[in-house]
Amino acid sequence: MKNKFLFLGIAAALFIACESDDTADIIINDNSITNNNTNPSVPTETEVRLSGVYTEDLTLDPDMDYILSGATIMASGTTITIPAGTTIRAQAAGTSVYLAISQGAQIIADGTAANPIVFTSASSNPSAGDWGGLILLGRAPLNSVTGTGTSTSEIGNLPYGGNVADDNSGILRYVRVEYSGGAADGQSENNGFSFYGVGNGTTVQYIQAFEGADDGVEFFGGTVNASFIAVVNAQDDSIDWTEGYSGTITDAYVLQGDGIGDEAFECDGFNTDFTNATGTFSNPTVSNVTIVSESTADSTRGFLLRAGTQGTFTNVEIIGKDTGISVDDDEAATPTSQNVTDDTLTFTDVTFTSVNANTAIDGGVIEADLVTGIGNGTGTDVGTWGANWTVGIN
Repeated sequence: MKNKFLFLGIAAALFIACESDDTADIIINDNSITNNNTNPSVPTETEVRLSGVYTEDLTLDPDMDYILSGATIMASGTTITIPAGTTIRAQAAGTSVYLAISQGAQIIADGTAANPIVFTSASSNPSAGDWGGLILLGRAPLNSVTGTGTSTSEIGNLPYGGNVADDNSGILRYVRVEYSGGAADGQSENNGFSFYGVGNGTTVQYIQAFEGADDGVEFFGGTVNASFIAVVNAQDDSIDWTEGYSGTITDAYVLQGDGIGDEAFECDGFNTDFTNATGTFSNPTVSNVTIVSESTADSTRGFLLRAGTQGTFTNVEIIGKDTGISVDDDEAATPTSQNVTDDTLTFTDVTFTSVNANTAIDGGVIEADLVTGIGNGTGTDVGTWGANWTVGIN
């Protein structure tokens, strides 16, 4: 076939998936080598298959058909550029297919509302869990390691973390990930977007995770700021953080269909499978959030806050959950409820609609200490910022 690019596939360590509690052990499932210039299964001259480790820059063409056929890793020092309007289809092979941007690499995926960038399943009958998802790994701080130390990702056994708060992994703008979250086993699955130690020099705006088998968007430490996030029908949690995440989340919309999904936000101060090496906790700033559960018998929570997480939450609307906000003292040494008393965990302007219990707070802390301005939250205007490029939005 005609090919505009020099593809070099070398051995790639494949997927380690994310448990439902985000603490899966690392398992290397496979190693493979793909030479994209000699792939015998390419049927047309406009189709390009992506797989392996890329050690040179890669620029895609929106007029070409791209098939993600295996673990695809951009090595340190490289950039993958994905123009507006590009669609990348992933083979429906579960955990063996994903795109990872290593520490020191960048992705420039700069779409528009009229021409978003779409990662989806190549299956003729796509479903959640067809492939692994999009992974960014940076050098921003974690609380599971100190200094320039790194951890290894649950996906691909790749290093992440460090001491570069403004590390730059590139641009994600108007990017949609569909049918991701491939299962590794009965307990471990991937996310739609996984941000491992990603720094605030990275631009993350207008992203959607649609119909994923596990979490929609997860932050493993780091400082990245993300805005205009839509998560629709994630089968586990919609937005997660752990390992000392301290960025901002602005304008987030979560929709969970009837009987679909767990917590809308699952918020951990640190990864309880590891030592909190720095003694610090996740402490993001979150504003303009709408959570909608369409379930007729929802037994889950809008926000589950645990493992000592801190955070400042403003302008929140929660519709249809069993419990709106739950503060869990699961770690006796670092009770999350103490942060409410210390004013390092606060909610301002929250509206609860068709919610059985506004709050459930451990430690004898009362609702008025956690939430002020009940009834004043208006959430986010997803109808405006999500127009044209999102799917499945009410």
